[in-house]
Amino acid sequence: MSAVAARPVTVRPRRRRGVGLALLAWLAGLLFFLPIAWMALTSFHSEADAATNPPSFGAALTLDGYRDFFGVGGGASPWPALVNSTVASVVSTLCVLLLALPAAYALSIRRVRKWTDVLFFFLSTKMLPVVAGLLPIYLFARNAGMLDNIWLLVILYTSMNLPIAVWMMQSFLAEVPVAVIEAARVDGARLPTVLTRVVAPIALPGIAATALICFIFSWNELLFARVLTGVVAETAPVFLTGFITSQGLFLAKVCAASLVISLPVLAAGFAAQDKLVQGLSLGAVK
Repeated sequence: MSAVAARPVTVRPRRRRGVGLALLAWLAGLLFFLPIAWMALTSFHSEADAATNPPSFGAALTLDGYRDFFGVGGGASPWPALVNSTVASVVSTLCVLLLALPAAYALSIRRVRKWTDVLFFFLSTKMLPVVAGLLPIYLFARNAGMLDNIWLLVILYTSMNLPIAVWMMQSFLAEVPVAVIEAARVDGARLPTVLTRVVAPIALPGIAATALICFIFSWNELLFARVLTGVVAETAPVFLTGFITSQGLFLAKVCAASLVISLPVLAAGFAAQDKLVQGLSLGAVK
């Protein structure tokens, strides 16, 4: 009887703690969502209403910002920049996955000698400030005739995202049962078959999470794209900075452009949200 009577005393604090954590999570979500909602609302305002301080929430809505962004009034078209960003992000992400999967396999399942040193070497490459390598890369690209070339960005984005991809996929592939791989090898499966038909399906959530993060990093990259491209290989973030001129900041147009450029990342995250959660939590619960 004493044990039964003591249950409400222990359960109620847990319920209150759970409700408090849920409210805290909702509050944090709203704080993260508020700037996006504000940007979306501002994109539908005229430049005069967008520049008011304090902001005019009840101002009339208009599509002028989106018309200016898509060049309806005679401005530059954003489609070449969007295509360049898509090509650079998608191709570099595919290259990263093709290189990171066998590397992570060698570092997690069929471990090479001093594999921990290899992992720390990959991590050390991310410690160098990006701006420190900008001048050597610019000189190399100029001498090689690769300035304003989208394939130069593909190579750079692949090399920049490869270390973090190897680190992530190494932790994901470490959770793959070795017995399944050994059974496939006993059946005569070679390494390419083991990677594509055994390891990849099991580690698919981790691969999807890695691909999404690499895609986001490539899509949002600005420094190298700003310095190494001009007109032909201009990416979407570089095109976005063109709306900020010496004449002033066109707030409504910038918000409209930012929302449109963010849509591919938001769509990719929404489409792969289940795989992303599974991948990031892989191995957390035994």
